[in-house]
Amino acid sequence: MAKLVSGVYGRALYETAVSSGKADDMMEEVTAVKKILDGNPDFTKLMLHPSISKEDKKKIVEETFRGRVMDEFTGFLLTVVEKERFKELDSIFDYFTDRIKADRGIGVVYITSPMDLDKNARLAVETKILETTSFATLETHYKVDPSIIGGIVIRIGDRVADASVKTRLDDLTSRLLDIQLG
Repeated sequence: MAKLVSGVYGRALYETAVSSGKADDMMEEVTAVKKILDGNPDFTKLMLHPSISKEDKKKIVEETFRGRVMDEFTGFLLTVVEKERFKELDSIFDYFTDRIKADRGIGVVYITSPMDLDKNARLAVETKILETTSFATLETHYKVDPSIIGGIVIRIGDRVADASVKTRLDDLTSRLLDIQLG
């Protein structure tokens, strides 16, 4: 459900930004507001508190953001509060950011390996991804997870390429169990 909500609101924010010709400015503001909210969890707690009225929350948004961000963005935040979707704001911002990056040809890639990849290995993986996708550039996020034993796991959006030894062993174990039980 949260993914559907973030898609609806994220798409609305995206379409507003693109149609107004302010996509770059909106991207900067979304990034800045997200950083501010991440650094101030008490603000989010306040906005989610059930005993604070919707009207009071809207006043807080007005006082906090009006004049500091674009009017369209303040209006969007007010709509999010009005529809009681503030808890999904982080996902909404992620959806918006992903759409803008996609428009710019930037692929957001998450790479998991059992050990830290050196510069040459990273370059080889990134080059292969660029060759096999339509991305112009990549924003890569590396993670070390020794539990995958060997190989690599690459996630781009909802797509996952899992070439880890752990997954291969799990698949083999499953097939062997099927044979024994069958």
